[in-house]
Amino acid sequence: MGFRLNIKGAEDIALGMDNILEATYKSDTPDDSDARATDLGVVIKVIGKIITPVNGEEADDTRKLAKWSLVSAESSDAYRDLTLDVISGSIVVRSIHLPNAFIVDYEEKYNDKGGVGTFEAIFKQKKEKTREVTMEGGYAAAE
Repeated sequence: MGFRLNIKGAEDIALGMDNILEATYKSDTPDDSDARATDLGVVIKVIGKIITPVNGEEADDTRKLAKWSLVSAESSDAYRDLTLDVISGSIVVRSIHLPNAFIVDYEEKYNDKGGVGTFEAIFKQKKEKTREVTMEGGYAAAE
């Protein structure tokens, strides 16, 4: 299984199967509700590794992700168009699209074992735009 994360905005971000280790989708409503709540949040969490560029390769886009996490809420660039593809074999099992995503939390951990380190990013869809979230799948992955 593999993952592709594409984020379009002032600066496009693309992370692929080499970077992403784990992804989680969550449809989140208040836990204390006695009926189906109207307060629905959509959350995507991505965990991956930071890859060191070697032999003149271009650096991966984790630095761009870290920079985006610093954008002020007042900036229109705080919201970007995010698509997460979950791929098994050559089939897109899920393609989740958040057209107004923002970063809730971003964390990098560094170590001296097996590479530079890891990152964890949590994204949410802007609440009043939840109806615009789409989820598709079951088709061949583009190369």
